Amino acid sequence: MTTFHTVAIDGLDIFYREAGSRDNPTILLLHGFPTSSHMFRNLMPALSDRFHLVAPDYPGFGNSSMPTVAEFNYTFDHLAEIVEKFITALNLKKYSLYVMDYGAPIGYRIATKYPEQVQALIVQNGNAYEEGLREFTAPMKVYWQDPSPENAKPLKDFLALEGTKWQYTNGARKPEAISPDTWNMDQHFLDRPGNAEIQMALFYDYRTNPPLYPQWQEYFRTYQPPTLVVWGKNDDIFPAEGAYPYQRDLKDIEFHLLDTGHFALEEDGEAIADHIRRFMTTHVKELTRL
Repeated sequence: MTTFHTVAIDGLDIFYREAGSRDNPTILLLHGFPTSSHMFRNLMPALSDRFHLVAPDYPGFGNSSMPTVAEFNYTFDHLAEIVEKFITALNLKKYSLYVMDYGAPIGYRIATKYPEQVQALIVQNGNAYEEGLREFTAPMKVYWQDPSPENAKPLKDFLALEGTKWQYTNGARKPEAISPDTWNMDQHFLDRPGNAEIQMALFYDYRTNPPLYPQWQEYFRTYQPPTLVVWGKNDDIFPAEGAYPYQRDLKDIEFHLLDTGHFALEEDGEAIADHIRRFMTTHVKELTRL
């Protein structure tokens, strides 16, 4: 059974979902843009018999507090700091990281700072290589160089319902099988007054992530966390070109390209759950007792 909670972090209410016994190994699930822990709603009960699963919403996302850009510095450094404090508040000593989209730059900041805490990585369309920054990021790169209203417009347009729906349906095998509840709920949160400014601040701050790629790659090479890659290969946001390079730096890696898009859990959640269960019980030394 999944339960729903909030914890106070730096004066903010951070919402999170939790499933499974705390006696079992923990998987910390870090969501992407523009969604929330809701993206893990089916994965968590599927794994809760063998794992302890925790999925927070970042500030400005989902059911967590949404301070304005004047009240909170919306940067990936700051979001990672909040998640760090969340980990401490929940007393998570050891955990595996499931990183997707925005979850990758947040999770990798934490992993490089606390490598001894991370038991394994589960990477689902989460980028850490220049090869993964393709055509989709071109307007963002222009905005990084000059955050003018003109350069902001294509990014602001992406915050509309059409852009949110596209993220779920583009590259999917059967778009008609994906529930509109997904993009409609995400859009509800995006449409809150002040949220567009939050998302634009994070679009601009995304420029801080590529310079950290060499540091994250050095973490992979040095600490060799067992890694499961389950990547929607039809994703135009973080395409498969960003998945392959993980194999250069990681030795204990299992690699799966799935015939789906950005939100791979929507079509291939059962397959991803099966991959996680098998991988965690055979590749992670601390977990082979399961």
